[in-house]
Amino acid sequence: MDLWQFIKKYYIDSIVYKTGYNPVNTATWAIILIIAVYLLYKWLVKRIRIDEKFIYGNIPFIVFGASVRVVEDAGFLKPPISYLFMTPLIEFLVFAIALPTLILSIKLRKDRYWIHYGLAGAVLAIATLVLLLVNLKIENWFVLPTALAMASAFTLAYHFGTAKFAQHMHNKLSEIVFFAHMLDASATFLGIQFLGYWELHVVPRLLISNFGPWIMIPAKAILFLVILYILDKEDDSLKNFIKFVLIVLGLGPGLRDALRMTFGV
Repeated sequence: MDLWQFIKKYYIDSIVYKTGYNPVNTATWAIILIIAVYLLYKWLVKRIRIDEKFIYGNIPFIVFGASVRVVEDAGFLKPPISYLFMTPLIEFLVFAIALPTLILSIKLRKDRYWIHYGLAGAVLAIATLVLLLVNLKIENWFVLPTALAMASAFTLAYHFGTAKFAQHMHNKLSEIVFFAHMLDASATFLGIQFLGYWELHVVPRLLISNFGPWIMIPAKAILFLVILYILDKEDDSLKNFIKFVLIVLGLGPGLRDALRMTFGV
């Protein structure tokens, strides 16, 4: 296998033919993510505080990214443009929109940048959701409210459990991280168990093939309890930025999957 065949097999075909992730591209994207996260953190920390306001301002952009991903799922876009709206390229596209918006928001008014930044993201998210609602028929109305209800119930359990047994984990940002990944796990469970969807990622696909789709809920709950237990022992802005990245990695796919199944695309 020459270099071109290797690149085509492990990187290009997974996007063009939507065959899902494989160990090679998973490792590659993970390395790129780690490097990008480090560089972005070093740039941001010199300009703003990485706190709850920063994360609140970014949530509309996460919703926007998830909604735009469904635009591609629905077939509104054709190759090669559609490839830009597939994971992981969609992440770079949303970043290319969000970063200049963030910079402009900081320049306009640094003490309230997150409000202007979040409003810009909200406009994009709402416009994309309206586009979906106008052009698509709701096929599975129960998916989104059920996934949100399941994630909320698990997060409520996290809230009261940490308040009693692990107070250092009892904070808003950790609860948002936990909610994001419980939403992702719940949407995955609903889609595979009831609607015939399948898992794209390597490790979850392996777990589901051996235990069934239900395994994603306890697996993610245990994993993120451990991660948050370790993270919340620290007290710095890097911890908050890592939580932000975890929110993006959970909330984005969770919302995308729930919306995709809602519209049956």
